[in-house]
Amino acid sequence: MLKRELSGIITREMKFENGLVTINQVDVTSDLKNAHVFVSVLGAAGASVINQLEAHRAALQSAVAKHVVLKYTPHLVFHLDDSIERGTRVIEIMQEIDSARESKA
Repeated sequence: MLKRELSGIITREMKFENGLVTINQVDVTSDLKNAHVFVSVLGAAGASVINQLEAHRAALQSAVAKHVVLKYTPHLVFHLDDSIERGTRVIEIMQEIDSARESKA
């Protein structure tokens, strides 16, 4: 629920130049005090997007508090998620191995 609401708020209220920003995962600690938000960025510098999100953290937390009823409004901690790029790299490596095997056969 937190992921869905935060994604909607970021989409409506923030603009990122030349980039697509996606929230892949939100992990909330068991005491509900912190939420680790994993963000994927395509077409823009990831560090600048994270800095922009960090700069707007208070406004984002306030907007989340209005839309999601929790005992505590979690402190948002943004992380750059590079799992898509790592997955793509693994697929490329596997394809290189397959093509090397086929050329030897």
